Amino acid sequence: MADMPDKPKLEGLEAKWGEQWDNDGTYRFDRAAAQQVGREGVFSVDTPPPTASGSLHIGHVFSYTHTDVKARFERMRGKQVFYPIGWDDNGLPTERRVQNYYGVRCDPTLPYDPDFTPPFEGTTKNIKAADQIPVSRRNFTELCERLTVEDEAKFEELWRQLGLSVDWTQNYRTISDETIRTSQLAFLNNLERGEAYQAMAPTLWDVDFRSAIAQAELEDRDRPAAYHSLAFHKTDGSGDIVIQTTRPELLAACVALVAHPDDERYKPYFGQTVKTPLFDVEVPVLAHQLAQPDKGSGIAMICTFGDMTDIIWWRELDLPNRTIIGRDGRVLADAPEAITTEAGLAAYAEIAGKTVFSAQKRVVELLEESGELQKVGDTFQHPVKFFEKGDRPLEIVSTRQWYIANGARGEELRSKLLSLGNEVEFHPEFMRVRYENWVNGLTGDWLVSRQRFFGVPFPIWYGLDENGERDYSRVLTPSHDALPIDPTTDVPAGYTAEQRGVAGGFEAESDILDTWATSSLTPQLAGGWQRDEELWNLVAPFDVRPQGQDIIRTWLFSTMLRSVLEDDRAAWKHAAISGFIVDPDRKKMSKSKGNVVTPADILDKHGSDAVRYWAASSRLGTDAAFDAQNPTQIKIGRRLAIKILNAAKFALGFEAPEGAAITEPVDLSMLAALDDVVTQATAAFEAYDHARALEVSEAFFWTFCDDYLELVKERAYNGGAEGASAAVALRTALSTLLRLLAPVASFATEEAWSWFQEGSVHRAAWPERSELGGNPAVLDAASAALIGVRRAKTEAKASQRTPVASATIVAPAAEIEFVRLAEADLKAVGRIADLTIVEGDELAVTDIELAEQD
Repeated sequence: MADMPDKPKLEGLEAKWGEQWDNDGTYRFDRAAAQQVGREGVFSVDTPPPTASGSLHIGHVFSYTHTDVKARFERMRGKQVFYPIGWDDNGLPTERRVQNYYGVRCDPTLPYDPDFTPPFEGTTKNIKAADQIPVSRRNFTELCERLTVEDEAKFEELWRQLGLSVDWTQNYRTISDETIRTSQLAFLNNLERGEAYQAMAPTLWDVDFRSAIAQAELEDRDRPAAYHSLAFHKTDGSGDIVIQTTRPELLAACVALVAHPDDERYKPYFGQTVKTPLFDVEVPVLAHQLAQPDKGSGIAMICTFGDMTDIIWWRELDLPNRTIIGRDGRVLADAPEAITTEAGLAAYAEIAGKTVFSAQKRVVELLEESGELQKVGDTFQHPVKFFEKGDRPLEIVSTRQWYIANGARGEELRSKLLSLGNEVEFHPEFMRVRYENWVNGLTGDWLVSRQRFFGVPFPIWYGLDENGERDYSRVLTPSHDALPIDPTTDVPAGYTAEQRGVAGGFEAESDILDTWATSSLTPQLAGGWQRDEELWNLVAPFDVRPQGQDIIRTWLFSTMLRSVLEDDRAAWKHAAISGFIVDPDRKKMSKSKGNVVTPADILDKHGSDAVRYWAASSRLGTDAAFDAQNPTQIKIGRRLAIKILNAAKFALGFEAPEGAAITEPVDLSMLAALDDVVTQATAAFEAYDHARALEVSEAFFWTFCDDYLELVKERAYNGGAEGASAAVALRTALSTLLRLLAPVASFATEEAWSWFQEGSVHRAAWPERSELGGNPAVLDAASAALIGVRRAKTEAKASQRTPVASATIVAPAAEIEFVRLAEADLKAVGRIADLTIVEGDELAVTDIELAEQD
């Protein structure tokens, strides 16, 4: 046991106890003990791996604390807690950070330079692509690796300062060799079972990242637009059909006009053809249920491709593909084959090579010159699809990509995802509907390939035909025991390195797997799937998936999908969903809005227990406001942590004789009330309501400090059997309160515990009811009477230490006996010489006479 300091303080506790916990292995998963208790004795956490691309913000501290307090509770309940930590290294955010941090961009055609030194190292931001130095793919990924390792070291330092009770020996990175092996193995399983396939199809495309984007990564952002009224010419010369479009730059990609089948205005034209303005291409007028009669002029042009509805029309109406937007976001150099007239080709040459914005401007000018632009309407705001981490609207281009079936096209898999999702307990329950809505709203399979560089390579090659062209029907795969592989350097079985890229040989798939295709395997990565079956059987399915509400559609859904495909079961028993952190104006914090608060300074200034208290005060699923200029809740948390130390020092200042009994009514009453708190806090933690557990524990702690300590301190000082009762009750309550508050105020409680107990409070047993038989009403009545005595002295403008010659306390019949049981303690704390207790309507001090002072 540690020596109790003369003046307890919070400063330095994080470093002191962080090192001690690490040395003692306080939070390490004990596999041998887990094997003895079996799966039911293990509590496993599928921890969110933060994206290693920059810095953590206060929202991370908020949600990760929610997970930690639950893990600490379960550990104290006797569970073997499997609480790993992961780092989400690969993906587009990491690449963008590397581009800005080092001033480079990847050019896979360049050779590797072993002596390359980046032009910058964090000294500038948002370097324009034109100013970034091109480097080889290997040079680029080495820089990605280097920066993520540096970022992760900073993340770990902050997590340790916060006091996360993770097992630092159980960690993983989403770009390590073991992770690549696991991710590639899962993909090969998908391929072998027919769940993974490739297809040439319209693809949502980010022109800055030059990569395909999946449905789950989309977000709508309002952008200005205006309707342009264009005249399509009837081929019989009888006039024009006017359509309205917000994207006139796609006119060269028009393949049809479409109206609702019941629209009387256009029924006469169904099956006929019209010619496009400017490009003079003949296109059909068709009918489809998705056309909106009340939108614009009620008839629309179908372009390949302007939006997701264009894709549906293109597929269902079996239309040609005349894509004009390339992967760089510019209009392709070659006009579609359908444009054949000299005027049409000349018009196309005017926009070839231009950005979408510039092309729109030029097309409008050409339409005005030709007289085919009838009107430009007023500007309005409308939602446009963006990659959630992108800066420009997405385009739709035709590319060959890899997909994994996700239930969008098969009712059996969709039903399975819904039924297994129903087995998971969501906390709060209303978050379940977000998962169900996502599953029910899927419109396409999961696009898992990315045209990027830092990630898990697809473990495949393609055979080349006699002309050296890829034969997509000949997908070459490695054996499972050969994983992990890099197809750009490794060679498929039956081939030699000399056959790479030559006719009759092979070619590597250069795309990488979407980062979610790896992050969706976090239970498998952490739990030893297909690597350590003994561990996997001890921890899976995991007990809880804690995460933010904004990634239910991505991380939660994709993990559930992979679990269903691999094991035909839910990945976890519970899903704990945190709310958002919002600024004082109730706006969600985000880097793009510039309102993000980084936690390092807050932790240094107020202490980790104070920050943990702020986070734990909010229930799951509830948004919390944070004001860095006036962090009221954090200040309250710091006051609590300091009071824990001071109250412990006070309580331990009295000798508790061995074998002494707790006999006095106020002592027994206090412990009976504490029994009720233990019951309520335990039930709240079991129900994933950490905020309620903290609320009831904290409320009693302040009653204990403000009322009980005051009531019994004179008796405790006086000694004897009555004083021994108080001293033992103080220690008993202190032991219980420290354990109740330990999941939240982890450092202060550990410090106080060390003054009178062996081992760590975080390995101590969760408190149980003492069942000593007291009545909580005694403490309630005594507390109310004490408040009355204090008020009376204050109104008399006297110090609380002023002796009282006489006082009268009135109490209702139901409470008078409880006040009498506390009479001796009330007289001592109030310094009352003569105390009269009489029956009345309500509990109050009705008369008080201060003693004469010398």
